[in-house]
Amino acid sequence: MKRLTGKTALVTGASKGIGAGIAKSLAKEGAFVIVNYSSSKEAADEVVSDIQQDGGKAIALQGNVAVAQDVKALFMKVKEISGSVDVLVNNAGVFQFEPVEEVTEAEFHRQFNTNVLGTILVIQESLNFFSREGGSIINISSIASKNPVPGSVLYASTKAAIDSLTLALAKELAPRNIRVNMVAPGHTETEGTHRIGLVGSDHAEALAASTPIGSRLGQPEDIAPAVVFLASDDAAWLTGERINASGGIR
Repeated sequence: MKRLTGKTALVTGASKGIGAGIAKSLAKEGAFVIVNYSSSKEAADEVVSDIQQDGGKAIALQGNVAVAQDVKALFMKVKEISGSVDVLVNNAGVFQFEPVEEVTEAEFHRQFNTNVLGTILVIQESLNFFSREGGSIINISSIASKNPVPGSVLYASTKAAIDSLTLALAKELAPRNIRVNMVAPGHTETEGTHRIGLVGSDHAEALAASTPIGSRLGQPEDIAPAVVFLASDDAAWLTGERINASGGIR
């Protein structure tokens, strides 16, 4: 039997990149996957189509995780469709790299509202939808939380917050049998890293060369297996843990 047969998994920010890879991998292990998206409906529908063509089950649901009312509406739809949630993956996130002198109040709130507040809002609401048996929450952090690069003051800070709230909630939610862990990707090729011009640059080549395994940038399919493991009963004794899915970069 597949490891997640009979489970419902909600993946935020799953219309592309790492989130899409996670959604597809969870579905392959038997989970019914809710592919959350904020604005990219076409991309989310494509992820659902890919899952269905591979024999899996999925549906796309819109909701901006940084907006409390959107989160409540999202979970009401989840209740109508599946009744409960067994696995929650907090993947939705935004980033922008710039010198500290150029950081604006608006950009601060954009990143912290989505990456940190969004994670908290989704977890808050999810607690009404886990069964009595509990479940698994996996937060997507980043190696930047412990090894930030120049220009990442906001993004690295949001991911450091994710690390801390994961550890705090692992203790707080343990009595409910809800495990809370995190996966920290390394330098990964996604639509986002293409957008900012990283992929194909000299900097990307240097990052790839410094990666112990493969001397390459990571791919979404490199990250997803760690999430599947933490979502499954194979990780039943793990909470408050961090897996670096980074090819050996720390």
